Amino acid sequence: MSDETFADLIQAQTVSQTALKPGTKIEARIVGISGESIFLDVGGKSEGVLQASELRNEEDELTVSIGEAVQVFFLAARGGEMLFTTRLGSNQSGVRELEDAFQAGIPVEGKVTGEVKGGFSVTVANQRCFCPYSQMDVRKVESADEYLEKTMTFKIIEFSNQGRNIILSARAIQEEQRREQREALKEQLSEGDQVSGVVTSIRDFGAFVDIGGVDGLIPISELAWGQTDRVDDVLERGQQVEVMVKRLDWDRDRISLSLRETLPNPWDTVITKYPVGSIQQGTVCRLANFGAFITLEPGIDGLMHISKLGAGRRINHPREVVEVGQEMTVKIESIDEAQKRIALVPEDFVAKEGSSPNKREDYMPPPASKESQSMGTLGDLLKSQLKKKK
Repeated sequence: MSDETFADLIQAQTVSQTALKPGTKIEARIVGISGESIFLDVGGKSEGVLQASELRNEEDELTVSIGEAVQVFFLAARGGEMLFTTRLGSNQSGVRELEDAFQAGIPVEGKVTGEVKGGFSVTVANQRCFCPYSQMDVRKVESADEYLEKTMTFKIIEFSNQGRNIILSARAIQEEQRREQREALKEQLSEGDQVSGVVTSIRDFGAFVDIGGVDGLIPISELAWGQTDRVDDVLERGQQVEVMVKRLDWDRDRISLSLRETLPNPWDTVITKYPVGSIQQGTVCRLANFGAFITLEPGIDGLMHISKLGAGRRINHPREVVEVGQEMTVKIESIDEAQKRIALVPEDFVAKEGSSPNKREDYMPPPASKESQSMGTLGDLLKSQLKKKK
């Protein structure tokens, strides 16, 4: 290597090191771990140093290993070391460090200690700070209890009166994280993918699910194979779910999801579970002018035509003989798998030979008992009386 090339390399390393200003965010690679120090390759002549405590979980276990990349902020160069952090907020930090974090945009870590007028009280590095309701989350705060006693990452958005007035925002940090996650999802996510998510909001028309930086909507029609009247009958806020991506529209930030597509389709086994001619139990789920729909199981409804409902007599509407919620014993008359239709009849239905479907004459009530047959008709009784008089 020539002297000129070596000098250029030293200059490039020096520039890369001195170009870092407090608050500069970079991606560094872990090259060593020793005790409470994590050593980073930051592209300069010296290695960066990060406190290991910042990357430990609740069980005090390190969540990273040598070779992994981490996002860090440059703090300062002290004693020949370049100090980095993922966030500020330890007990060793003070008002000066918090002011530096405010000026440089470095995140701080704080514990939510209570609810106060307009927001929350948060302790950061033994300093009492304030976070408004509107800045606690990217979503509306529905229950303050969800945040109390939690340790969270914030951005200082106001620092005044020598640290006696410090206002924080968790929302600013979350929005930045979601922007990064959204860009990653745009490269990875495709229609038809099955992903995990958390229910973030319940509405009359469906449920919103966070699938990792973006929210998608499960319409009420995509919650289950059967009819769903209330979303909260199926899901609750905070629930972990597996969903399928139905449609992606990044331009309008709309993602349509389906829960039912991840569940077994009951129509796959309908022929074996409900053979033609079998007797089944069902519940009347809705009425129409032409008949009653009866649920055999969630996602499997059959239709009993109005002509089969009157036990041989003409009726004008199914409500004259049945009501929604009524339990019924029915017989499977026919199944159309292609159209996903099941025709039902009463359990004692017997079709007349050569008859066409959907006529009330097709309904033949069960044979009369011997007792009823022996009584005869009214005309027979009158003729019998006349014969006796003669």
